[in-house]
Amino acid sequence: MAQTIKRGGKGVRRAAAARTTQRKVQTARKQTGSLLDSVMVWMPFSEETLHRIVMLLILGVTVAIVWTVAVLAGVPALASEQAALIASDAGFKVSHLEVRGVNRMNEQKIYEKILGQNDRAMTTLNLAALRDELNAISWVKDARVSRKLPDTLVIDIVERSPHAVLRKPDRLVLIDDTGAELETVKPDRAKGMLVLTGLGVGKRVQDLTHLLDAAPALKPQVAEAEWVGNRRWNLTFKTGQILVLPEGDEKSAGALLSFARMDGVNRLLGGKVAAFDMRAGDRIYMRVPGHAEEQAEEKRAAAQAKAEAKRIAAAARADEG
Repeated sequence: MAQTIKRGGKGVRRAAAARTTQRKVQTARKQTGSLLDSVMVWMPFSEETLHRIVMLLILGVTVAIVWTVAVLAGVPALASEQAALIASDAGFKVSHLEVRGVNRMNEQKIYEKILGQNDRAMTTLNLAALRDELNAISWVKDARVSRKLPDTLVIDIVERSPHAVLRKPDRLVLIDDTGAELETVKPDRAKGMLVLTGLGVGKRVQDLTHLLDAAPALKPQVAEAEWVGNRRWNLTFKTGQILVLPEGDEKSAGALLSFARMDGVNRLLGGKVAAFDMRAGDRIYMRVPGHAEEQAEEKRAAAQAKAEAKRIAAAARADEG
């Protein structure tokens, strides 16, 4: 009796086809991976950066969808809030600060401004308003704020430079070359710096700089400048001697230059004269300590001698009579 044996030919063919398909998939994956690697070699950024870009694109699409839905629903404020929330949840919020350019001021003031922001989502952070807040700090001349995705805020600071010390009735204040007040300082910190006094002197700092530039040799010798009566300067040198200058920018600069020339010839600074008054223009008046008292004493002695002579003469005439 004949018996038919089934060899399962279809099963063998299916297995062979499956293996062929698997080999094709593996080959395609290898080719795709090689192609991606080749592309990454020519990319101007790393694979990590590419990942961030992709995440940002996904975030942008998500935010756009949420915003569109919210606007269509008539609640744009809610859209903005939800977009910021999505960005924060995705890691796009201020978590790190990179502060540059700070050398003299207290850097903590900058951190207080940033950390004090209620909204720290990178997508909704108001950089212009934040820059204005930083520029309001006394030491800050200019500030620049930029984002460094995904979570870093970069702060570039241009500081003001201390130029002189403003003496007020109750304190000493450090100022820059424009007269902007920086901070209160103790006397030991003000030691060796130019001291400014007088009502309204803070607005005349640049005028004083131009005046002192007229006599570069004397400039480092000036210890204090007093703005008198809102019209002229008195300069006190490190020797303690005082130079009284006339009114007007040109006249005061000319007088200072003339004094510098006289000092170069006659060595006025460090001498016996306590004060030099150059307000007359064509002459200089000098005050020597104790000289006025000596003159007064001489006048009193002369007056007494004259009175005594008159008394003796009167007595002699009386005897003759």
